[in-house]
Amino acid sequence: MTERLDLEQVLAAFEKKGYTARYFADGQAAADYLDAAIDGQTVGFGDSRTLYDMEIYARLRRHNRVVDPMHPEDDRGFFEIIPDTQGTAVFLSSVNAASVNGELVNIDATGNRVAGTVFGHERVYFVFSVNKLCPDLASAVWRARNVAAPQNAKRKGYKTPCAVKGDRCYDCQSPERICNALVIHLHSMKRTHAEVLLLGEELGF
Repeated sequence: MTERLDLEQVLAAFEKKGYTARYFADGQAAADYLDAAIDGQTVGFGDSRTLYDMEIYARLRRHNRVVDPMHPEDDRGFFEIIPDTQGTAVFLSSVNAASVNGELVNIDATGNRVAGTVFGHERVYFVFSVNKLCPDLASAVWRARNVAAPQNAKRKGYKTPCAVKGDRCYDCQSPERICNALVIHLHSMKRTHAEVLLLGEELGF
């Protein structure tokens, strides 16, 4: 649906939901903005392929204290680093899907990513590409479960039915299941400054 998007209308929908909404032609432009906007802060990352592809971690850590489980700086593993992301002033995440009406959808396995977007941070940035935009909330939830989740499970090397077959969610009971929590942001949270950074370049899943 990218060709039919009215970007001004989409950004206005997010603004109506309480977000500061911005459009960037590509990940580099968004990374430039984040690098300038976040300085001297503690920054936590959700498990985001979009942010990883933007290479924003290396830039922010030059002048911030940054915690990203995808970039371990010591011998701790992914799950040992996660708690340190929750007490930061700033939190960066992507989303699995969004509606053009301003709703955001994320699926999580352990809860660190969705928790970080809901509570505990002064500022939250949602960074995602226009290909994740859907016509309505129902289709956004469908995309999160049947498009994003299988690709993420495959990226992690899991053997869930969705990762192996790669076509849809099977609502499996696998011990490696990643669809354990589904969070829908109907509006920006109280007492948090939240921004939506929409990218014209297709990044992440």
